[in-house]
Amino acid sequence: MKKFVWIFAIISILLVGCSAEKTEKVAKNGSKKDSKKIALILPEKIGVNPFFQQMDEGAKKAANEFGVELKTIESTDHAAIEQNLRVAVAEQYDLIITSSFESEDALKKVATENPNQQFAIIDTVIDLPNVQSVTFREYEAAYLLGAAAGLSTKTDKVGMVAAMDIPLLKKWTVAFEQGLKDTNPDAEFLLNFVGGFTDPAKAKELALLQSSKGADFIAGAAAVGDLGVFEAAKEKGFYTAGQDVDRTTIDPEHIVLSQLKGTDTAAYETIKSFTNGNFKTGVVEYGLKEDGVGLTHVTRDSETPLNAFIGQGVVDQVKAIAEEIKSGKREVKNPLAN
Repeated sequence: MKKFVWIFAIISILLVGCSAEKTEKVAKNGSKKDSKKIALILPEKIGVNPFFQQMDEGAKKAANEFGVELKTIESTDHAAIEQNLRVAVAEQYDLIITSSFESEDALKKVATENPNQQFAIIDTVIDLPNVQSVTFREYEAAYLLGAAAGLSTKTDKVGMVAAMDIPLLKKWTVAFEQGLKDTNPDAEFLLNFVGGFTDPAKAKELALLQSSKGADFIAGAAAVGDLGVFEAAKEKGFYTAGQDVDRTTIDPEHIVLSQLKGTDTAAYETIKSFTNGNFKTGVVEYGLKEDGVGLTHVTRDSETPLNAFIGQGVVDQVKAIAEEIKSGKREVKNPLAN
């Protein structure tokens, strides 16, 4: 009888020990009850713009690593953004993330009406006490792209087709020209503006014009208009570069570089900081140092082999420039700074 009691006691202790260990593991991984609930509200459907698809991928990576309950909500059109924000507030998400200028008006309204709700917006600034605004130092990557163009050009004529002649675009145009001139003082910079963000036909026309003037490298900075620049490059045989995500895969023979904007990094780091208790409202910047911006083959690998027009020698030189910018040895000023 005593033997039976001792065996029962030992089994009971083992069972309690196993139960406690299981509870501890669940707590470490974040139980559904205790895990953070985060909503990512995109201004359009995934698949239309890789800029937003990349953001969703970064958010999912963070959610998986930090035990976050993540819901991605795609907006069928810009008018749906406000309603999606309101639904997320009603469903009591701990943090609501959205993106870009398309969401500005809706977020201003919803965040003002819900001062105790925390929000984040990627790639623009909303000045409200309950909003974190994630911005990028695009000019650092534009400088690298210009530097690569200056080192690679054989004609000493380099162009850029940009969307509009507005202050914001100076982060691309001015910084690109600075990088170009710093690496090749003899280079001539040709710059034309499309007059909008969605006109590939006009962008193609301007790229063909620059090509006729001898430009052998013409960067696209015209949003949807870049597709027109790519068409012109294929027709005339000059080299070009894309924006935001790696565009070299479209036409590796002519699209030889891409200026990158790490929306995946921004989404990942935003969720990481929130789960770690380091989330702060106000403006947060991502540049080369934070892997928020970059250049294919220089700061991030590409699926596409390096084109001979650029060459490994140029890549190595631009990598050294990137390290100087990261360390502060080389300063690239924000063209919009007063």
